[in-house]
Amino acid sequence: MTADKILTPAQLPAVLAAWRAAGERIVFTNGCFDLLHLGHVDYLEKARALGERLVVGLNTDASVRVLKPGRPLQDEAARARILAALAFVDAVVLFGEPTPLQLIELVQPDILVKGDDYALDGIVGHELVLARGGQVLTVPLVAGYSTSNIVKKIAAGLAH
Repeated sequence: MTADKILTPAQLPAVLAAWRAAGERIVFTNGCFDLLHLGHVDYLEKARALGERLVVGLNTDASVRVLKPGRPLQDEAARARILAALAFVDAVVLFGEPTPLQLIELVQPDILVKGDDYALDGIVGHELVLARGGQVLTVPLVAGYSTSNIVKKIAAGLAH
């Protein structure tokens, strides 16, 4: 069941330990992932290709509302289940803090990934990952795809 990939922070350490024992590199990324689109799928697939396991930190509904007024369009349970259904996502963990730093501290990823719209020194948790000998990388985003753009098209009656 894809729902089995949705983990609590308390469940995560045992899963991470098993992956590490198998010699698997753990990649971490995070986001709101409201209205999953081609840009999200491409980004997550590229992130997963950097290691053997991909952990996605997913903003709770409350934290999305702070970051993006009027959103989310889909609740956290739906967003988590949709992400978990992707073959290249190994775990989804909700977080409600303003940043994913606490979750990054828990995961201790080998590779921390964000889109190339971020500067490396602007990626939350980069110091922690680099200090442990990990990597902080960006992956190219697919131009023109964003939830905000989709919402604008729908609002304008131009969705195709």
